[in-house]
Parts: sequence; C-alpha cells; structure tokens
Amino acid sequence: MELTFRKLQESDWDTLVSWWSEWRGWGTNPPKDFLPENGTGGIMVCSDNKPIVAGFLYFTNSKGVLLEWIISDPKYKESNRKEALELLINTAEQVSKDKGFKYIFTIGRNKHLIKTHEKLGYKVDPSSSHEITKIL
Repeated sequence: MELTFRKLQESDWDTLVSWWSEWRGWGTNPPKDFLPENGTGGIMVCSDNKPIVAGFLYFTNSKGVLLEWIISDPKYKESNRKEALELLINTAEQVSKDKGFKYIFTIGRNKHLIKTHEKLGYKVDPSSSHEITKIL
C-alpha cells in the first residue's frame, strides 16, 4: 500500500468531522474558523488514495510553527498506520523548513502519538499540560 500526502482540501472536512466524532474523548471537533485556512491549512496522508491521518499547521510571525489537531481514521487498522503518522509529521517538518521556519511545536496526550514524536527526535515534557481556550 502506497502512502502519499497532499494539502488538505475543503472536501476533506466531512471526513475529519466524522473522525473526531468517532474517537472517544474528543467531544466535538474544532470549528473551521479556529483552524488554519478555515480547515484546509494542513496535510492529509492517504494510503492508496484513502485518507488515513491529517494534521494542521499554524504558521506564526516567529520562527515557530504549531502542528496541531492530528487526527486519524479510527477504523483504519492496516500495518502502515504508524508509518502514515510518521509521514505526516516528517512532511509537516519539511513544509515548515521549506517556508523558513526553525521550530515546530505540538501538544498531545495520546501515548502512541507521543511515542511517535519521541522516535522522530522531539523533546517531550514529562509533565501534563492542558489546552486552555476562550471564545472572544
């Protein structure tokens, strides 16, 4: 099964919402206008053109980028699932480097996602953090 990546598209939105609703613990999906480029500012990884994992890139006016809202198809159980996540993270890094960014930052609590980041050379803070958001 060939893994490929592409920029998120408007047509991916319903897929992403279904993934957020199927994963226990998510509660609800983030609103489109909370996401970069109104829900299209990120990367989708596909296996034989089937979407399997996505993430969003928040480009800042600093040298840092935030890689957030990583989500996957909860029904996808193929052996290349971990490889797809690694491709997503590595692609996010390369896109960020190509745009002149120096740092990439992400927040996560999923143990498998954290282990993948560690494997790829990320420093993981051992203490828990919380996402704190306010609608203005």
